[in-house]
Amino acid sequence: MKVVITGGHHSSALPVIKELKDRVPDVEILWMGHKHSMKNDVNPTLEYLEITKLGIPFFNLKAGKLYKTYDITRLLKIPFGFFQALFFLLRKRPNIIVSFGGYLAAPVVIAGYLLGIPSVTHEQTAVAGYSNRLISKFAKVIMVSWRKSEKYFPKDKTVFTGIPLREDIFNVKSNSFNINKELPTIYISAGKTGSHLINDIIKDSLESLLSICNVIHQCGDNSVYNDFGILEAKYEDIKNESSGKYNLRKFVFDDEIGEAYSEADLIVSRSGAHTISEIISLEKPAILIPIPWVSHNEQFVNADMVREAGLAEIVEQKNLTPSLLVEKIKHCLSNISLYKLKNKEDFKFLKKNSAGLIVDEIIKFSKK
Repeated sequence: MKVVITGGHHSSALPVIKELKDRVPDVEILWMGHKHSMKNDVNPTLEYLEITKLGIPFFNLKAGKLYKTYDITRLLKIPFGFFQALFFLLRKRPNIIVSFGGYLAAPVVIAGYLLGIPSVTHEQTAVAGYSNRLISKFAKVIMVSWRKSEKYFPKDKTVFTGIPLREDIFNVKSNSFNINKELPTIYISAGKTGSHLINDIIKDSLESLLSICNVIHQCGDNSVYNDFGILEAKYEDIKNESSGKYNLRKFVFDDEIGEAYSEADLIVSRSGAHTISEIISLEKPAILIPIPWVSHNEQFVNADMVREAGLAEIVEQKNLTPSLLVEKIKHCLSNISLYKLKNKEDFKFLKKNSAGLIVDEIIKFSKK
């Protein structure tokens, strides 16, 4: 079996790849994705690093998106990305395309449809985006993570699988973070692309934060801003006067993520579908900073779901300042026992073998 995987949510794909390899040992997997996260960035994305680490061939797709795009060069990438995908699929002739949503996946699925290559797609969010709504017209089956998103897709093609979570979040495999055990610890994630805004806020509040807690900080690896180097230099200046310890990482990989979550009393992060699913699964208190420009305001919807579940406070990006963030963190740490997951039965589906259910669909439609 030859499988092309594409889409903007590679975190969902990783558990599926593992399950697929276990069940179909001779499977050939090819990946179509983004090697760089933004214009002029020369450093590889987390997606590229994690996929190539598995020995999977990575095809750098230069697709463009239509939503909130006003740059003519990015708009021109829309037809370019389609023809790129078309030629790639003509050369490789996979049995099936597996999409994990986003604008990157749309040209691949449509090109595959024209070539007679079946596609299946997985929707991670509770609010379906424009790309997956388009993709659903060409895909054989739409697999959804949340019951709330079933209404966006044709009933006869929609299957509830839940969202595949990496097993590593539940298992501590390392002992690599420097922690002052007398202080609480917060885990800050600037997202897989590394939010410069969040990193900048952390830089300006780092001295205050390290007076009250330890910090594990995943900042991304963006060559345009060089946040990692700037944050590293900032800590070097203040570490001798700091009570808390600062653990800076470009990316927290699977070998350390279990330890990061285990040590953390509080999470500070964006509110993507995978992030909020992990927070709920681990029942970790969180301060969530939704990205305001994503389609259908999906990150705010995600964050609000975690708040309603009893685990989160929301800080809107337009209000975010160093002083506000420090005050929110102090408040949450002082009242940490109040953040408890309500209605646990509503989230039991997060523990199901979603990767297995997705692989069931891949095998079924690849045979057809």
